[in-house]
Amino acid sequence: MASSPGLIVRNARVHPTPSRGLDLFDVQVRGDVIDRIRPAGELRAGGVPELDAAGGLLSPPLVDPHVHMDAVLTVGEPRYNESGTLIEGILTWAERKPFLTHEDVKRRALEAIRWEVAQGTGLIRSHVDVCDPNLVALRALLELREEVRDIVDLRLIAFPQDGILSFPNGKELMREAMRLGCDIIGGIPHYEWTRDDGVEEVHFIFDLAKETGAPIDLHCDETDDEQSRFLEVVAARTIRDRMGGRVVAGHTTAMGSYNDNYAFKLIQILKRAGVTIVANPLDNIVLQGRFDTYPKRRGMTRVKELDAAGINVACGHDSIMDPWYPLGRGSMLDALSMLVHVAQMSGRAELFRAYEMITTNPA
Repeated sequence: MASSPGLIVRNARVHPTPSRGLDLFDVQVRGDVIDRIRPAGELRAGGVPELDAAGGLLSPPLVDPHVHMDAVLTVGEPRYNESGTLIEGILTWAERKPFLTHEDVKRRALEAIRWEVAQGTGLIRSHVDVCDPNLVALRALLELREEVRDIVDLRLIAFPQDGILSFPNGKELMREAMRLGCDIIGGIPHYEWTRDDGVEEVHFIFDLAKETGAPIDLHCDETDDEQSRFLEVVAARTIRDRMGGRVVAGHTTAMGSYNDNYAFKLIQILKRAGVTIVANPLDNIVLQGRFDTYPKRRGMTRVKELDAAGINVACGHDSIMDPWYPLGRGSMLDALSMLVHVAQMSGRAELFRAYEMITTNPA
């Protein structure tokens, strides 16, 4: 096969960084690789095709590292979450789940994927509820994953919405989900009935990762309860199993309620462990703090402090018009805008780093 002659993209604002700012650049591409980036007007054509970006943004594909494609576009089915709480969202989803069909899940997920792709998303990691003896949603999304391969990289996470120890045959359903082809192992230790069960769930997840070789991406401490401290167990097990760079903890909103001494200690352990944290500001600014009067907590993990400590932080969309969040249009820029506001990352350098939370950090 003949090699590609390459391409020059002119007058582009290239994936903004503090050093580049919003200046215009020319970019030379050879094959699938960016070969050179120079200030606009400095690259000679050399007989290759050219594209004038006319000041547009040239960026890596956006990444949505945390979404629930099995639940998208179910808002109001069978009822609305009138309290706006996390627990009512879970209970409403439990009422909708028995009515899932293969076609229903695929149709809704495909629509939401199209929304995300149209707005620049090229990689999606979707949690899929596996607390279902028939694994209806998982089977549908496994099929859809192959069908959308040409437009998006869709990766699926086995997510035990109702717990692993607290749900009948929870461990076997997790194993079956991985056998069927899930890419990543999920979890939700704070939702188990007891602290001991939550710790056991974490150890089960890591044991399953050893068996399968799969990475881990779990919901962790998504609560306002300052006593919910499963993230320390996740970090310690990550260190002991040498899984740095292969473990993601989503939400971790309890960190916003921890006393500062404990939070500082935990951040140091997370840095040593190499655990990635995914914040989900659109959902958590709505779901958390519902039982507060004033002052109300912001409901998001300590993004600014985690980022400043050198921990890899990413931003997810989480929900798109479902029982937890009645809004959302699949825009990662919307999610990032909320993160920047809630985390108070409005400094110039912070804004550039924030953009990496939906591009390079979660990739």
